[in-house]
Amino acid sequence: MNIVHLRPKQRSKYRIMLGKWYYSTKRYIQWLADGKTYAKRFQQEKLPCTAIQHRTILLRKLKDVDMWYQQNKVVNLKIAVKKLNGIVIRPGETFSYWRLIGKPTRKKGYVEGMVLHYGSFQTGIGGGLCQLSNLIYWMTLHTPLTVTERYRHSFDVFP
Repeated sequence: MNIVHLRPKQRSKYRIMLGKWYYSTKRYIQWLADGKTYAKRFQQEKLPCTAIQHRTILLRKLKDVDMWYQQNKVVNLKIAVKKLNGIVIRPGETFSYWRLIGKPTRKKGYVEGMVLHYGSFQTGIGGGLCQLSNLIYWMTLHTPLTVTERYRHSFDVFP
């Protein structure tokens, strides 16, 4: 029987830093040059029908993880949700999570939270935002919408 152990590739901190810069820059260039129309229109009033809704637990007691990670995650999620709640995706438009949220920074109010890093965790500004992106991905799978791109952690925790 073949057993496959999936582990992230180990990279030096300089390679990780360079990779973050490269992929962020690549994403910004794609946004400018890809010819896509990105969803950016907001609507205050709720639409008359709901395609899908779901609730997810925000505070979880995880083994060997301090609760402040979870509490800070909630702070970060509240900031991000304000950037997404009410967005209307019209036919032909592309929804981009990171284009709408932007880079999470202290200046925007984001705080240190748990960030997955090569199969373990560390602290990072905006930690916990993956919970929201995974939720949106899961909900999208239950609609007629098409997922055209998805970026995940080096270790995919999504079922």
